[in-house]
Order: sequence, then C-alpha cells, then structure tokens
Amino acid sequence: MDAQGRGRAEDVDPADQWVLNPDTGDYELRLPSSAPQSPVPGPRRATPAPEREVPAPRRRRAKPEEPPPGRRDRRRPAKKKAKKKSRGKKILLWTGGTMAFVILAVGTAGYLYLQHLNDNIESLPDDGASTGGFQKDQAINILLIGTDKRTGSGNDGYGDKGSAGHADTTLLLHVSKDRSNATALSIPRDLIVDIPDCPTTQEDGSTKVIAGSSGVRFNQSLGQSGRTPSCTTRTVTELTGVKPDNFMVADFNAVKTLSSAVGGVEVCLAKDIDDPDSHLNLPAGKHTIEGEEALAFVRTRHSVGFGGDLSRIELQQQFLSSLMRKLKSNDTLTSPTKMVKLAEAATEALTVDSKLDSIGKLKDLGLELGKLDTKNLTFATVPVIDNPAEPKPVTVVLKEGPAQQVFDMVKNDISFTEVKKKEKEKKKKEDAAVAARLEGEKSEPSEVRVRVLNGGASAGSAGRELTYLQNQAGVTKSENAGNAPADLAKTTLEYAPDQADQARALAEILGLSGAAMKPGKSVTNSQGLPTMTLTLGKDFKGAGVKLDATSAKAPEDLQKSTADKVECAK
Repeated sequence: MDAQGRGRAEDVDPADQWVLNPDTGDYELRLPSSAPQSPVPGPRRATPAPEREVPAPRRRRAKPEEPPPGRRDRRRPAKKKAKKKSRGKKILLWTGGTMAFVILAVGTAGYLYLQHLNDNIESLPDDGASTGGFQKDQAINILLIGTDKRTGSGNDGYGDKGSAGHADTTLLLHVSKDRSNATALSIPRDLIVDIPDCPTTQEDGSTKVIAGSSGVRFNQSLGQSGRTPSCTTRTVTELTGVKPDNFMVADFNAVKTLSSAVGGVEVCLAKDIDDPDSHLNLPAGKHTIEGEEALAFVRTRHSVGFGGDLSRIELQQQFLSSLMRKLKSNDTLTSPTKMVKLAEAATEALTVDSKLDSIGKLKDLGLELGKLDTKNLTFATVPVIDNPAEPKPVTVVLKEGPAQQVFDMVKNDISFTEVKKKEKEKKKKEDAAVAARLEGEKSEPSEVRVRVLNGGASAGSAGRELTYLQNQAGVTKSENAGNAPADLAKTTLEYAPDQADQARALAEILGLSGAAMKPGKSVTNSQGLPTMTLTLGKDFKGAGVKLDATSAKAPEDLQKSTADKVECAK
C-alpha cells in the first residue's frame, strides 16, 4: 500500500500475491502497493527475460506450475488453513509492535518487502549525541522531534516558510526497563534553554562544531545555524540529564499520512473551533479526523485553553493517545491493507538516526514498545512558568523544583502511574524502626526550621538548595550555614525528638529515606531558635531533585494524562 492510499480489497493477504508469469517462467510478487515488483527466479530459467508489461495479478489458476524451491504451494485447497494460521500469528505479533505485524503479514514475500521498506528509510548521523542505540534489556529513551518544515504538497499554509525547520513539537519517550509503563514528556518549544556546542557531520564526512547559544528558545536547537537533530538531542540531555538512545524526526506530512493509514483517529472538543490560522473548523464533540484535518487539529492553539503553545501541547497529546489506541485496536490489527499502508507511511514520513536506520531495528523497537499497556503510558509536560524577564511573557522558563522532580523520575525509571507500588516495595526493604521515622504528623513547610550545610556536594549546592527551599518549597525559615566539618557519602537530616514533625515534613519535600533521618539534637540558628541540620552529601543531585529516587512523586500540579482515556480539549 502506498502513501496515497491506493490498494486492493482488505481481504487480500499480501502473502498470497506470488503468481507465475507464464512469459518469463518466474514467480513474481504482486503487492497491494505501488512499490516495484521483484521476481523470484524459478527453476527453469538461468537468465531473466527482457522487461515487458506485467499482467494484472490473477487470483486463481487451473494448473499452476511448481513453485520455486523453498516456497510452499499457494493452491486454493491449502489456502483456508494457511490463512487461519497467518491471521493468528498476526494478532499475536501485533502485541509486539506494528513493524513485526507487517513483517508477518507479507509472509513469504517478506524479504523483498523489507528491502522496499528499507529503501524508504532516511537517516541522519547521531554525531555521538545518543547512547548508541536502545537496548532490549534496559530502559529506553527515544527523542521524538516534530518540525514545522514545509515539505510536500498542501503545506503552504503552515509553519515558517523557507525555514530549515525548528524543533516545533518535541517529546522524550521513556519506556521502563520492565516495560510495565512509559512516560511521554513534552518539551515546550518556547522554553528558554542553553543549547550546547554541537559537533555535526558534514556532507563530505568532516565534522563541524556549531557554537552553542545561551538563553534562547528550545525550538532553535534544530535548523538554525545548521543545527541537526543531534543538536536537539544534546540540548535535551543538557536540560533533563537524560541521554536519549535514539531520535526520530517527522514533519507535517507524518501527521497526515499516519492518521490516514489507520483510517483516522478519534478526538474530542469541549467547544466549537473555527481557527483560520490552523484551518481547523470543527463543532464540539467527538470526531474522527485524518489527513489535512488531523494536521489542523495538532497545529491549532489560538482557539483552545489560553491560546498558546502549552494549550496546543494538550491537543497534541490527545491526538497521540488516540493514535496509540487506534494502532492497538482490532480494526487495525486484523486489516492487512491498513498494516501495509501504515508501514509505507511510517517509513516514508520518519527520519531516524544512524543507529536506527533499518526496518529490522525499527521492528525490534516496535516489539519493545508493543509490550506497553496504554493505561500506564503517561503524557506529561515539563513544568514551566512565564518568563519573569519579559514584561509581556511570550516564553517560559523551568519551574525549578517540580521540573527537577519530573526529570529525576525519568532518570531513575520511576513510573508516573505505579509510584505507590514502588514505595511499598521500598518500605518492605527498610528496617521497620527506620521506616517508622517517616510515619506521623507533619508540620507545614512554613513552620520548618533548618540550616543547610555542604558536606560533599558540588560547590554552591547549599546555596542553590536554600533558594529552592525558600522560593519553591515554602520552607522560609531556612538558612545557609556553609560547609560541614567533614564530607558525607549520604545526605542526612539531624533533628531533636520534639522536631520530628518538622523532620517528616522536610523529608517528604526532599525525598529523604528513613535511613537519612538521624534523631539527635538541634542547634541554634542565627535568630537564636532551635533548628534542624541538613547536610548535603556526595549523593546530592541538585536543587529540588529528590534524594531518594524511589520516593519521588509527580508534582501535584503536573499537566498529565494517560493514553487510555479521551479528554475533550477545552
């Protein structure tokens, strides 16, 4: 099936499309696609015949010739049994990913069809910005980059005309090591970041270092000054502390072709939308959209929410959730035609990094992603606030504490949907008496008194943590007490028995384990009042970052949703 949607009836199995050409004596593959057909040499001819017009595929022959060696008989009496087996395998393999399904769907024609799909794939150097490729036995981090570059027909009304393309829509997809859950973290295009220097491979094979930029929009990490997706990858690592395994890039055509390949995706609007900028015109309610209408949906922003990029991100997450559900639906997995269309659309629409440049590697990735349950796939957005440096903010900056919490959860492979389960497992491992230090009444943050010491953390850590405690966590009665007498391997909190309620409150804020809480004595702060002592050890990861990864929780005001639910855009 080609990207334009031409094809045979849905009851035609591509695996059945091997027919004998009586003029050449060769078996030829007749796929429901516009892809070139490749002959398989038969036993009777040593050299191919001159090229000539190929007759249309015939579904039945009275006396078929013997099939080529190694290829099973496709005569009608055996087809019923073979088709039943093929369907069963297709449904089983779908749980392992779209590409695996497609490979099986073409059956004995698989090798040649894979070669055709390989020819569709475009790749770019990763320039050492990635880990070198995902591993089947490890957590997976894939960077998905949507650009506003105009390519193909019908896209003149969108994006930045003449641009090399910006990082317009970016998601960091984290898949847990045990494949039980995943997080798709949206990075706002207008987020102010520092773009690091970027070594980039040139067409002649040489390497050019593109100078970094400080305090610029995230979307400038791609396209501007010759920056490639590897530059965006480096920027994400600099921002989040997570190094992606691979990247994928898609432009406007990907939304149109992929949504059409699955027969449209369902979306929901809480109000009527008529947006002349994105060309979206839909009444309130549920709709099935594809092609141009799907692109208009993910591009609109002025008519939803606050009319900015953050509101558009919610629409995009809704669209991707719906696409995920459609990919896993029976309507898709039982249709060979849709699966071939999807394989064609995906391989033509996506540009991947050089470590993911074959259909075999994409199939392996699909198998890993296919293990996910959509109820445990969380879509979230990096916590941000309006840029305080702008009188009329048009950009955003990190909301430091909550953003670091989110990054820490991704880095430490903590689910946004199964945190409670992990906390219980952690507490079982702790001594009951130690774990009990976390149980009981907790003071309000404004009532917590603590002094902060640097006991082995990087220079300036105590000051940065103090800023976080006072400005983000509400612990206003805190102060910087300089360096500790000695370095510690682990961060500790020492407190007097009558300060236990304050200690539990601070432990929750900082993500301290019971083992990090040290009952002892209080000291006197600069106001002459009794106070606790927080000593930042060598395990300190940064201001606002949870110290005990297994106790990390998503910020209460985090914008998030799960892929198994339909939420109408407001």
